Amino acid sequence: DDLGLTLLAAAYGAAPFAVSRLPARDWVAHVRRELSPVHAGRFVVHGAHDPEAAPAPLIGLKIEAAMAFGTGHHATTQGCLMALQAHARRAPRPRLAADIGCGTGVLAMAAAKLWKAQALASDIDPVATATARANLAVNGVAPLVRVVTAPGFHHPALRARPFDLICANILARPLKRLAGDMMARLRPGGALVLSGILTRQAPGVEAVYRAHGFRRAALLRIGEWTTLTLTRPA
Repeated sequence: DDLGLTLLAAAYGAAPFAVSRLPARDWVAHVRRELSPVHAGRFVVHGAHDPEAAPAPLIGLKIEAAMAFGTGHHATTQGCLMALQAHARRAPRPRLAADIGCGTGVLAMAAAKLWKAQALASDIDPVATATARANLAVNGVAPLVRVVTAPGFHHPALRARPFDLICANILARPLKRLAGDMMARLRPGGALVLSGILTRQAPGVEAVYRAHGFRRAALLRIGEWTTLTLTRPA
């Protein structure tokens, strides 16, 4: 009751709060309706409730709301998708791609759909990798993408052979830590697409990668976030 809530708030030093009854509602359906399609170049990230969101020649990426990052609504995901499209215009088709910290699997899915490329997707969170597998299956690209649960490149499949393209939409600090592994796992002439980087952090991230021998191919800013495309010299 109200008295009990008031006493609890006073005991724990909490601000006053109120409790009210919400109307009965299908909250899953409500959230899906609120997730409008996101356009990022040719890519359209949308839910299953909006199947007509990506008419040809647009590339639809069907992602359901879940407990993993990557619905397409964040500027870093949009930046990565736009960077992939730009990379496709200036570079040969990658045969093998990696998505490190894959979340929902949206970037591995984009590579598979854009180039019909084989890909490996990894995440430290088993909930994320389960979500990614489900999304890849719904999008018809599960045969092209293997998903593993692992931190960074710490899985035999990620060390088996070099990649032509590596995407990592994580955070600035882990990106810096991974710079040496990125150089070791990317073939000469290959490209990195990195995001999860606040614009004020971008110079520091780029400096670490330059010290490992990478060169900047492109930089994209959306709001306060930066996406870097870097290449390993051939």
